[in-house]
Amino acid sequence: MYGHDADVYRRRFEAFGWKAWVVDGHDFEELIAALKGATTYADGPSVIIAKTLKGKGVSFMEDVNGWHGKPVTDPEQVQAALKELGNTASPPVKLSIAQPEGNKKAGENGSECEAPAYKLGEKVATREAYGTGLTKLGTANPIVVALDGDCKNSTYSDRFMKVHPERFFECYIAEQNLVGVATGLASMGKIPFASSFACFLSRAYDFIRMATISQANLKLCGSHAGVSIGEDGPSQMALEDLAMMRGIGGSTVLYPSDAVSTERLVQVAAETPGIVYIRTSRPKTPVIYTNDDEFPVGGSKVVRSSAADQATVIGAGITLHEAIKAYEELQKEGITIRVIDLYSIKPVDGETLRKAARETGILITVEDHYPDGGLGDAVRSALDETDCRIRGLAVTGLPRSGGSEELIDTYGISARRIAEAVREMI
Repeated sequence: MYGHDADVYRRRFEAFGWKAWVVDGHDFEELIAALKGATTYADGPSVIIAKTLKGKGVSFMEDVNGWHGKPVTDPEQVQAALKELGNTASPPVKLSIAQPEGNKKAGENGSECEAPAYKLGEKVATREAYGTGLTKLGTANPIVVALDGDCKNSTYSDRFMKVHPERFFECYIAEQNLVGVATGLASMGKIPFASSFACFLSRAYDFIRMATISQANLKLCGSHAGVSIGEDGPSQMALEDLAMMRGIGGSTVLYPSDAVSTERLVQVAAETPGIVYIRTSRPKTPVIYTNDDEFPVGGSKVVRSSAADQATVIGAGITLHEAIKAYEELQKEGITIRVIDLYSIKPVDGETLRKAARETGILITVEDHYPDGGLGDAVRSALDETDCRIRGLAVTGLPRSGGSEELIDTYGISARRIAEAVREMI
């Protein structure tokens, strides 16, 4: 907006209490002096504003439009450019900047974390278990840090803040900044967990994408996913976040269904290199796993099965519990189904899915998400040419505000709707 008027940017940063260093971005000595000054300045944050010109040092290219992203192919221009640049084989510039303590290795992180402590049947929201698990992880591992986008009392990251305030960063309603700061902390050897409502992380998608290109060790938690959040309405209902995060190259996407699996997957996320996304839910759900259960990346849990299963229902999060209810309803009618908890959406447990397809012949996926790019598509991607019939239950159309159970049923992902689909398919 202001071209090369670096003084405008300097005054803007200074108005917010930053120490601004304006330098010629092509001058090594100025850059080194600014870097040393910024890393030793203790009275507030520092910013380096480096004025640069594209094509610097080559007269026919310097600050000239039309050269961006183009190679010089004319032999005469190549020779002219080399002549103007002179000796480019200058000796390396040595710069020593103190690095904060930290360990970039993903292994060993969380290995001594306190185990979950829940009772079977106890009702706990997975978003709440996320806060508990993250706090335990922070106690076990001093390089774990937490960030939030002004939702900490809803994502329950405030539990981490209360126990480890010096390692908690409130980034307010600025999700790009949230992910940018987390990426910076990752580059400094920390293990950052950044949380917000899942729908708001879409604002930061470009930053997540660039963090991937930077090979950042970044952990993200999106809460309040799907129509199951209830009365908050469609603006708060993340229904595309699984597709969004599955589309990130090399990402890991995890979707816990109860408190035990949530705590375990928080630990797993810390041990998994790269971008890891954890999807949590607003409603309380019953604990269905023992505190000793483990949840490796790429796995799944078969929570109901028999040799007489006539169909397989695959869910995660809220819809897993709806599938279990459908199982109980169908049992009364003499219909047996297999129920799979696909807690690892990416990578997906193809072996278990293909086995279920071969043995039952019918797969029904059910997800609190739009049909495109979510759990159903993850299942289909794993089936290859396995011979089975498959149907996907997902949220279609524009959701409205309402009670959680009412919306789950209205948009076709309730136990009643699952049971109807099973009856029709068999």
